[in-house]
Amino acid sequence: MDELLEGLSQKVAAAQSLEGLVRPLLEMLGILTGLESTYLTSIDFSREVQTVLYSRNEGRAQILEGLQVQWFDTLCKRSLESGRRVVSNVKEIWGDSRAAADLEICTYASAPVCAENGAVIGTICGISRESVEISSRARSALNVFAKLISEHIERERLIEQLTLANEHLARRALIDDLTGLPNRRAMQEELGRLLAKSSADGSYVGVCIVDLEGFKELNDQRGHGVGDQFLQACAERLQGAASEDGQLAYIGAGRFAFAGSVSADFAKASVQAEQIAGRLSAATVGDYVLASVSLNYSGAQAGGVAVRFLTVAQALELADQQMYRVKRARHAVRAGKSVWGFE
Repeated sequence: MDELLEGLSQKVAAAQSLEGLVRPLLEMLGILTGLESTYLTSIDFSREVQTVLYSRNEGRAQILEGLQVQWFDTLCKRSLESGRRVVSNVKEIWGDSRAAADLEICTYASAPVCAENGAVIGTICGISRESVEISSRARSALNVFAKLISEHIERERLIEQLTLANEHLARRALIDDLTGLPNRRAMQEELGRLLAKSSADGSYVGVCIVDLEGFKELNDQRGHGVGDQFLQACAERLQGAASEDGQLAYIGAGRFAFAGSVSADFAKASVQAEQIAGRLSAATVGDYVLASVSLNYSGAQAGGVAVRFLTVAQALELADQQMYRVKRARHAVRAGKSVWGFE
């Protein structure tokens, strides 16, 4: 028996998961107590339900994994409330338990599994249909096993919290705080992925730069608070106009970028890129009612190109050049008129 316990102890020491820890512990508990079934449960006090997570069955008493029972009728509830960890005459002590009667339980032993704050989150238990004398060594092992499981669960929760925190920080690193859109870094990563894909499948990537012309003027004349509100409003409009097949990002200084897959035919891809740019520019035109001012905006400048076999920097530069060509053409038509109309 000692060799078997030693082997199980090695499994416990090497356990990387809750299941990997619990199963050898249940085996060891069965050996030390002589109980027919040993099992681990979780308790949902909000639903008043107890669930068997893992079990080991060697005799007639069978506790199935996944079994759910109402908390009010369980022996674990009675044990916690009475302080009785081991009972060898269940029928006499807890004869009102229907669950115990159905399973013909005679001997019961358990220890609570607790969270770091002391709250009970489950139990490790053993039952038998026969009267079994539980030694002091077995009782001590039951408590030690419960503590080991508690510590493992807390460690897993901590790891999960740290993982979620790291994922949140990673997402935040790719999001612009003001607009809620992906930022320049996110756009560079996405554009890199799209360019790699286009090299493999022969498609083109539509890349657009959208410049909120007059944004600096608005900040200078009306303050950065109004500028921020306008930027947020534009981001919302642009997001609504952006193709579902691409990514819109705010890349700073009143500029947005879009990248998405377009046709494998260059002529068609170029038209699609120009159409996306026109749609984005048109989305910014019109009236804006902000917290402290109402204004009319003649629209952002936007240029779109279809690219392939370029670096990320080259693709963005090409789209930027196209945006400036559009801007120069509009300036010639507008003849120096302001892009703003204030109320």
